[in-house]
This record gives sequence, C-alpha cells and structure tokens, in this order.
Amino acid sequence: MEVIREIHELKARQAVWNSPVGLVPTMGYLHEGHMALVRRARQETATVVVTIFVNPTQFGPSEDFERYPRAFGRDLDLLRSAGVDIVFAPPVSEMYPDPFSTWVEVEELGELFEGVSRPGHFRGVATVCNKLFNLVSADRAYFGQKDAQQVAIITKMVCDLNMKPDIVAITTVREPDGLAMSSRNAYLNPQQRAAAAVLFRALNTACQLYRDGCRDVAMVTRAIADIVHEEHLAELDYAAVVDPTSFEELDTLERPALAILAVRIGTTRLIDNMLLKE
Repeated sequence: MEVIREIHELKARQAVWNSPVGLVPTMGYLHEGHMALVRRARQETATVVVTIFVNPTQFGPSEDFERYPRAFGRDLDLLRSAGVDIVFAPPVSEMYPDPFSTWVEVEELGELFEGVSRPGHFRGVATVCNKLFNLVSADRAYFGQKDAQQVAIITKMVCDLNMKPDIVAITTVREPDGLAMSSRNAYLNPQQRAAAAVLFRALNTACQLYRDGCRDVAMVTRAIADIVHEEHLAELDYAAVVDPTSFEELDTLERPALAILAVRIGTTRLIDNMLLKE
C-alpha cells in the first residue's frame, strides 16, 4: 500500500494503475461503515484508492473541524489489512491553495434539510468530491447510505456535469442497537451513547407504520418526533418523509419514500434515514 500526500505524485502514479479504479473518499477515523465501502471497492475494482482528508470547507464556523476525531496510523493499518492500493492523504494547502475561489454548488437539493441546518456544508462536499473525482479519475466512487442527502447531491452533480464515476451507495452499517456507525459517535459519553439508539427506534417505528398500511405522511413524521421526544437527552432538529432522489417532502406514501431525521444529543448532532418499504 502506498501513501501519497501530493497531487503531482498522485497523478504520476496513475499511469501504472489497473482499471477499473475504485475511490472511497473518507475523513478518516475509520469504522466498520467505511470498511464496508472499502471491501466492496476491493471486490469490484482492480485498483482501490482511499482518501483521508478532513475537509475544512464542509464545516461551519462553529462546528467541530478542529476536534474532529483523527487516528491516521490506525486508519492506515486497517486499510493495509483490507488490501487497499493507494491512500491519498493531502494537507489542506494541497487541496485548497491560497487563494482559492472556485466552488461547486448543487442548487435546490443542496438547500434542503442538512443544507438548512449546516449552511455551506454541501458546497464544501460537492467541491471536494469534484476535485477528488478529477484527481483520481475513478470509475466508481463509494459512499454510505447513512448520508443519504450527500449521496443524492453527489449523484446529481455527477449527472449534471457529465462526470466519470458511477456512484455506488452502500447500505448503512449499524451497531448492535441500531445506531448508524459514524465517526462522531466517539463524542458521546456512555449515557448519551445509550440515548442515541432513539434514532433507530424512531425510524423503525416509521417503517412499521408503513408495513402496517399507514400512508399518512403526517402520522409517520409525528410518530418519529414522538419517539425522539421520549428520550430526554435527545433534541430533534428535523424529521421528514422525502423522495429519495430529490429530497422533496412527500404528501402521500404512494411512491418510494425515505424517512430522515437529525437529532442533537448533547453537543453531538446525528443523522440517519430509512427507506419505507414492505
């Protein structure tokens, strides 16, 4: 496994890569959710490139960029054992040379839900993914379904800009109590960690209502909110039922639907989603 930190070196190595090339963009502090992406890429592509880059442009001024968990040595050990070929881990100055003034924005879709709660977040995500796609020239790029709106935005960007990679979304990997795996789970103390299982309970309740025949969106979203409000350590940011592609809120449940929510527990903000299906 080769670790590359500079763009010119990354480009120079591409001449000897075997195709197809799979890309797994990460911010490091890897967990089983990330490794599921890596294993899928290893199965489907000849050259696997994993990026480790805590992208400052997707963090707001009051968010957790400085304290975002990092464990670079441990990450490398995990990736090496998974058979990764290339790790690209550039410094911020390499990705955003001063002055930097070009941005990618996915309008409308990027202005909903997480786009409201975290202004500028998706501009940073779209811009860095655009850069990584161009730098790696990957045939496939792998993302976790936990960040469903991010997946929808990146898919839309690739389609609109006629970009190369096929976007592959992998089912959310969960802890035994259902909590979606996330690097930010490390922020939770034991009491908060126990409380965080409320996200999965709320989404499961929504799914059960749907399986029982409920097609009333207001009833489903109210049930999600009620479950979250029962947990005194949890504060609901939003709960909604949306189209999985456009993230447009639905009036009825007569077509594919995704239940989404964001919850704050202490100072930690967690998101999750679940497809409503029989």
